[in-house]
Amino acid sequence: MYKEHRIVVVVPAHNEALHIGQVIQSMPEFVDHVIVVDDNSSDATREVALATKDPRLILTNTTQQEGVGGAVVLGYRKSAGLGDIIVKMDGDGQMAPESLSGLLDALTDLGYDYAKGNRFLAGESLAQMPRHRVFGNVALTFMTKLASGYWNIFDPQNGYTAIRADVLRTLDLDRINKRYFFENDMLVQLNFSGFRVKDVAIPARYGDEKSGINLFQVGFTFPILLLRRYFRRIYQKYVLRDFSPIALLLLLGLPLFLWGVFFGVFIWIKSYLTAHQTPTGTIMLALLPLILGFQLLLQAFVMDIQETPK
Repeated sequence: MYKEHRIVVVVPAHNEALHIGQVIQSMPEFVDHVIVVDDNSSDATREVALATKDPRLILTNTTQQEGVGGAVVLGYRKSAGLGDIIVKMDGDGQMAPESLSGLLDALTDLGYDYAKGNRFLAGESLAQMPRHRVFGNVALTFMTKLASGYWNIFDPQNGYTAIRADVLRTLDLDRINKRYFFENDMLVQLNFSGFRVKDVAIPARYGDEKSGINLFQVGFTFPILLLRRYFRRIYQKYVLRDFSPIALLLLLGLPLFLWGVFFGVFIWIKSYLTAHQTPTGTIMLALLPLILGFQLLLQAFVMDIQETPK
């Protein structure tokens, strides 16, 4: 029990026999239940978890490897009725249990609906982060801000999170991505209903754990997934639920901007191949829609930033 709130920690684990025991044993005393979801591990993850003999442990498993998101969703379902705040903590030992109170305080004291760790706010953690992770995280952060509508968050790939149980019950868990896109997709789902999200400075610990993320796969799939989520969010929030000027600005600005870009490229290539100078009037047919479309899109983005749940 933490400040009169029952706490449940969900720990997805795939082949984490080297770390899962320490993760369970280091859970703070105020944690009421620890749900370890063995995601079809091929090592002794299950046996090591049971060997801790922690009375708070609830061990379950997926029938096939679901990915981190699928394992977390199963853990969320198992947590129904057990707690007031549900925490997600990875089984690889990177997330310090002693930092858990910072996430919980954002919900219990500050009234937020969802709290997540942010390694970029913890200077000592950022210094330890591999350079390729820093670059990838910055790029994914901007795209996730755009897709989710939470322009006040950073480090969206951070999986150290806490959510109020009543908020979790409102989410359609079946529609959340079950792989490594899970954390990003959670933010999109939360924005549909205007839930408030708080970044909390929490350092990560880097040891001998190995990441299962394929950087090339992430580089190709995440931008596509985020673009789809962006348009879905715009439709859900600004068209279906409450038609907003933001939707109108996007509907007008995007076609104009794309016309300006593609027609401009077309006439430039044509001029280059034919060695003929393009008439000023033709150039203006590309330039004016490009400028007007950009201005409309920029205004839509500014208004979307102002709509960030606060």
